[in-house]
Amino acid sequence: MAMRVLMIAPPGAGKGTQGAVIAAHFEIPHIATGDLLRDHVAHRTPLGLAVKERLDRGEFVPDDIILDMVREAMTAAKAAGGGYVLDGMPRTMAQAQALYEIAVELDMTADVALHLKADDDELVRRLLARAALQHRTDDTEEVIVKRLALYHDLTHPIVDWYAERGILVSVDAMRPVEQVGREILAALEVMRPLIDHVPADSRRAIDLTSLGRAFGRQPAG
Repeated sequence: MAMRVLMIAPPGAGKGTQGAVIAAHFEIPHIATGDLLRDHVAHRTPLGLAVKERLDRGEFVPDDIILDMVREAMTAAKAAGGGYVLDGMPRTMAQAQALYEIAVELDMTADVALHLKADDDELVRRLLARAALQHRTDDTEEVIVKRLALYHDLTHPIVDWYAERGILVSVDAMRPVEQVGREILAALEVMRPLIDHVPADSRRAIDLTSLGRAFGRQPAG
């Protein structure tokens, strides 16, 4: 059974890193929307030209363009075996619902919505460190705090919706990257044989965030 995983995480939680780890482990495509956008722009595809035109005017890339790119990538993933890790969307409830409609149409609905959870203070620390390393002067503490507030505001209803669908798996992302990765892969390996045998309406959300505390582990400082 090929795994189909959505990544939901605030900036700085390690979504891209963990998405790549999952994709490599299960040998499934890693669909990262940011990479898709850059690739289409670089290759001057019709979608890429539409994206560049928007960016040149200082406008956001509209949902329909991003969803078209994701539909194309998911169609390719279906032909390649049916699994995927989607990283970078949904970021809004409207995107989540539109993505679900595409997935139903392609018979590629997600098995797991993987939610990486981390405290804002730790995320601010990580993002400031990354900004310093990459010499990104636009990523000030004030900007980062606003980005996190926007994430929480927009993403909370998405997380609740995936929990109601019974596909949400929450993981504590406050620990070292390797430890988080091992926990994610272990959880997905346990779930993989059950996916075909547990009816969708009988699934329940899984919260692994208390495991670290239960075993006396401390969050990474």
